[in-house]
Amino acid sequence: MTLKPNARRVVSSVSVALLALTVPFVGASSASVPPQARHMSTVPARSGSPTSTVDHVANFYGAYIDVLHDTGHNSLANSLRHHYLTAGLRKSLAQWEAAHHRDGVLRSKAVPSAWKVTYQDSGMGHCWTVVQLTWRDARHRTHHSYLTVQSDLATRDISGIKVGSAR
Repeated sequence: MTLKPNARRVVSSVSVALLALTVPFVGASSASVPPQARHMSTVPARSGSPTSTVDHVANFYGAYIDVLHDTGHNSLANSLRHHYLTAGLRKSLAQWEAAHHRDGVLRSKAVPSAWKVTYQDSGMGHCWTVVQLTWRDARHRTHHSYLTVQSDLATRDISGIKVGSAR
């Protein structure tokens, strides 16, 4: 396709204008960049896939912990359980929680300050991940607890949670 002379001038003008907007940032020193922007470049990106079983576990724990942290156990937390957990696991969690008076998903009364999900193994139609929960005590010291989470590969739904250890 051939552009008419007028169209070429417009495209050239727009290109020069865009280049002029970006050139001052190329040579910017770190002193002229706000501290928040410098920090953002070192923060790892988050990503995921709706077809990944490991991401499904990570999405659940991220959303569930956010809800508990922000608003406590409520209908949204129950909806997340209904969406991500199998019916059998929900039933066994209810029994476990009645006996232990703790949240069965976290195996705790408190809400962790951070979480991390790592692939462990898969086979026989299941995937196992390790969920590392980070806790801060009153003195701001951190410690971790670990859960082994079983998911069904066909549905990606979480079908088992047990206290585990890091690999």
